[in-house]
Amino acid sequence: MSWFLLLVAGLLEIGWAIGLKYTDGFTRLWPSVATLATAWLSFYLLALAVREIPIGTAYAIWTGIGAVGVATFGILFLKEPASMVRILFILMIVAGIMGLKVFSTPH
Repeated sequence: MSWFLLLVAGLLEIGWAIGLKYTDGFTRLWPSVATLATAWLSFYLLALAVREIPIGTAYAIWTGIGAVGVATFGILFLKEPASMVRILFILMIVAGIMGLKVFSTPH
């Protein structure tokens, strides 16, 4: 269950990080409310996950999911560069996430 909570926390991190773009510096009420609520839930689920997953592993995976998700969103929807080198480095983050999951040992 902790790994599932970590996955959801990571997906929510994508949501709040993208939400920051739409808050206009927290001057727009509803995007700001949604972003802060999503961030809070993401942190809460991360806190629950680290009850059973080592903090270093959980935090690295959580930020990795967020980084890959936001970078992919930027490429697909915000016309950010999609160079082969950039995609390679995104895939390296994915490989790191997978490696941490596969080789994590319970504490």
